[in-house]
Amino acid sequence: MSPKRTDLQSPASENEISTFLRQVAATPRVGPRGQRGRLIFAMDATASREPTWDQAARIQSSMFLETRDLGGLEVQLCYYRGFLDFAASPWLQDSDALLKRMNRVQCEAGLTQIARVLEHAIGEAERGRVNALVFIGDCMEESRDQLADLAGRLGLIGVPVFVFQEGRDPTTERCFREIARLSGGAWCPFDASSPRLLHELLAAVAVFAAGGRQALIDHGRAHGGAALRLTHQIAPKEV
Repeated sequence: MSPKRTDLQSPASENEISTFLRQVAATPRVGPRGQRGRLIFAMDATASREPTWDQAARIQSSMFLETRDLGGLEVQLCYYRGFLDFAASPWLQDSDALLKRMNRVQCEAGLTQIARVLEHAIGEAERGRVNALVFIGDCMEESRDQLADLAGRLGLIGVPVFVFQEGRDPTTERCFREIARLSGGAWCPFDASSPRLLHELLAAVAVFAAGGRQALIDHGRAHGGAALRLTHQIAPKEV
């Protein structure tokens, strides 16, 4: 009899989604409303992510669409792949430019470089305002202590990390949860069968980055779904 698998691609539970959204809502936003939010959108582009890379590329446009009335959003795409291949785009202000860059990326086999993502975010925050870092990945092959240290540094400078984990590898999950906790962000799992969920959660983070907690409440009331559950949780404190 084969051993029971613990890395099944199970979708996020209602409790995990609610916890994620509650943590987004509780995160303080740096910068005034009406100013463009600045969001680093970092992705694992190693071979294991190839099946869902195109899906994420299509979904990302929602981040721009949902923030236009809040002053807009600037997004910087970061990714790693292959042998020590790491890239970061300029700050982009429209979904077409980001989509074109994502469509040019080919996933390549290699080890994870999450530490480089976190170090890059620290460097960007030292040069200017960064409201949040989104990271999408499915595995971790680095020092947990090093990643925890970098996540803590991001927390100290006010850059929360919102981690979306594809699949449910338990070792990866423990590390990803720790990155989110130490940075003041949030963690949530997803799988290839739940593109709408990822769409809603990315939009919620983008709305937070551009407009803060009140903007999230307005967004939830207008769109329903996962964001509406967030509204129900925080509205009594905000209205």
